[in-house]
Amino acid sequence: MELNILTLCYLIGSVTFILGLKMLSNPATARKGNLIAAAGMIIAILGTIFLYKDEAGNKLHNYGWIFGGIAIGGVIGTLAAKKVKMTAMPEMVSMFNGMGGACAALISIVEFNHLIKHPHLDQDGFTLYPPLSSLGGHGASLTGYIPATELVIIMAGLIIGSVSFAGSMIAWGKLNGTIKDFSFKGQHIINLVLLAAAIGLSIVIISKAGHFGVEANLSGNDFQTVTFNSHFPILIFYAVFALALLYGVFFVMPIGGADMPVVISILNSFTGVAAACGGFLYDNKVMLTGGILVGAAGTLLTILMCKAMNRSLANVLIGSFGGGAKAGPAGAKQQGAYKEITLSDAAVLMAYANKVMIVPGYGLAVAQAQHACHDLEKLLESKGVEVKYAIHPVAGRMPGHMNVLLAEADVSYEKLLEMEQANEEFPSTDVVLILGANDVVNPAAKTDPSSPIYGMPILDVELAKNVIVNKRSMKPGYAGIENELFFQKKTSMLFGDAKKVLQDLIGEIKNL
Repeated sequence: MELNILTLCYLIGSVTFILGLKMLSNPATARKGNLIAAAGMIIAILGTIFLYKDEAGNKLHNYGWIFGGIAIGGVIGTLAAKKVKMTAMPEMVSMFNGMGGACAALISIVEFNHLIKHPHLDQDGFTLYPPLSSLGGHGASLTGYIPATELVIIMAGLIIGSVSFAGSMIAWGKLNGTIKDFSFKGQHIINLVLLAAAIGLSIVIISKAGHFGVEANLSGNDFQTVTFNSHFPILIFYAVFALALLYGVFFVMPIGGADMPVVISILNSFTGVAAACGGFLYDNKVMLTGGILVGAAGTLLTILMCKAMNRSLANVLIGSFGGGAKAGPAGAKQQGAYKEITLSDAAVLMAYANKVMIVPGYGLAVAQAQHACHDLEKLLESKGVEVKYAIHPVAGRMPGHMNVLLAEADVSYEKLLEMEQANEEFPSTDVVLILGANDVVNPAAKTDPSSPIYGMPILDVELAKNVIVNKRSMKPGYAGIENELFFQKKTSMLFGDAKKVLQDLIGEIKNL
């Protein structure tokens, strides 16, 4: 009966994960979907703690340690989530994702050590010499076995989880500015060698699976202790662990900031796959389902991000994008003079426009200007101006960053246009207001083959009648190159902190 209830708990957990993921695809239902999935996870965890039994019928124990860990982790997670700034959300996601990868790797380590110390012994799995009745309680030699399938799962979880952990920690450091891009000649080859070595040594370990000599101390007809006699390659196992960690570091080190959304996405998928390995290992349905969902969703998102940034998936996997790119003529050539616009002129231009498109970027997030932006939107609409937002897939530093930021300010979801929709409307737009975005509106992606961002789909803001760019300075964006847009005739620069500029702009419009 308890087993049936536990199975039901796992079924509920799996269904809520699927429903939650489906609801996350729509900003209007995302919060509710997150809560539903969290509720399913709680049911699955409590069911495991109180209802799970092993093959011998033993339940989990050490409740103090279990709930102590849950309490400590819960407090840390809650405080971190409440205190984190929206601009620091990407690095927090990287940190939490890395902890998931670390858990998967630790599961593989624990289960490997358990497996080599306690190989499978059952009536069909060993041959006992001499007959049991003649042993008289002394040592015996028998045959134990380690299934190759378990070793495959353990090694896969170890490699993928370790890469996810190490890579996520480097991504966390790069996002918060404590770790700089680093690459060297031939790093791509070194990366491939490290990965091949880890996989090759894993194959060596898996090839050792099978039947082995075992010593057992007996009491009557029961096995009391079992000692593994085979010289199993334990050191090779930890060499794989070290190689996977090193590959995770080298994998992310050369990646430039403009490409971080892709690496966050792919590391997230790695963690999901590693968690699924744990589900296979423990025959835990809900863990398996959750891992597969995260892995699949992360992989699909990675493909979408690669398309949005003009990167191939193969290029991502060998860690050879972004960081090693050097600014070509797009970053080096003299662009000419730019022109500035006053607050009063910008206010007149926007107040008497028919359609205004706002392009939010990282500068808006840094200034925490989303509420002021929404206030400007409402003021313009009160004057009969149509206002919409153009959202690039990789605006900010992670997928969905701008969507979450604007949702926090109660901006209507219907006004958030994806890149394809926005590009169709720019030709009919009177004024585009760019708030801190840079590389995602740089025409060099379409016009300069020598540019490191060439081929990246961008927002075609230059098709609008007027373009106003709000930046703190003329400093290049995340890709480290000049933006051709800033020097075009229809573009005007409005310098200053995004929040203050928007507040002053609201005041000027009200005085018209």
